[in-house]
Amino acid sequence: MLVCPVRNCRASLERKERTLVCGNSHSFDVARSGYVNLLQPQDKRSKQPGDSAEAVAARRRLHDKGVTQPLLLAMERMLALTAKDSVLEAGCGEGFFLGGLVRSSGCRGCGVDISTTAIEAAARRYAECEWIVANADRFVPYADGGFSVIVSIAARRNPDEFRRVLKEGGRVLIAVPAPDDLIELRGKGRDRVQRTVEEFAGVMQLVDQDRATTVAELDAASVQDVLHSIYRPMSAPPSGEMRLTFSLDLLVFR
Repeated sequence: MLVCPVRNCRASLERKERTLVCGNSHSFDVARSGYVNLLQPQDKRSKQPGDSAEAVAARRRLHDKGVTQPLLLAMERMLALTAKDSVLEAGCGEGFFLGGLVRSSGCRGCGVDISTTAIEAAARRYAECEWIVANADRFVPYADGGFSVIVSIAARRNPDEFRRVLKEGGRVLIAVPAPDDLIELRGKGRDRVQRTVEEFAGVMQLVDQDRATTVAELDAASVQDVLHSIYRPMSAPPSGEMRLTFSLDLLVFR
């Protein structure tokens, strides 16, 4: 299902030992941990694009403490995946949500993110999934119509590319921060639902909607992990325990 990301190529990639090769002789090595870097120079925003090692580690510590488990469970209930599904997560980060969906349903999972650090962490923990470094904002390096479900969680979205790689009748789950997400740190945020629906207008139709909210009592170190994970510099950051709200608006398009 993978296609060559080289400009004007888009030929199918085939695996030969620890290398992916297309019919035009473009080749990409498979890393020891199992991921493949398909990111092209013109698709980088910086020398080291995407999440930093610090942000990746902070998010993983929060996931491992169970802070975000209720959000994952809400997604599982909403999607009701089966082993027959093939799921792509665009902007997958270190893999917690895709890895959880795959392990609970037995479906096939593929994750794409622009951060090599994040993909490396995902590949080491969730070896049952396929992990690709690429800029899904511009191009999703998969063939047309290959996925039954696409997931995008608090990440940038590319409706046209999502539609291209989605099977007929397939679904897209978009998760955006709800107005009360981290309200204790950010104050009340804006409602992103209508803008998201407008982004997909003419491409897909909204068929389901829900809000997943959980509250966690976090120690000082975990509060700092939250700040690192959301790139929220503060002139006087909190230094003690806090009760924080995590909230996502979940939108399913078909």
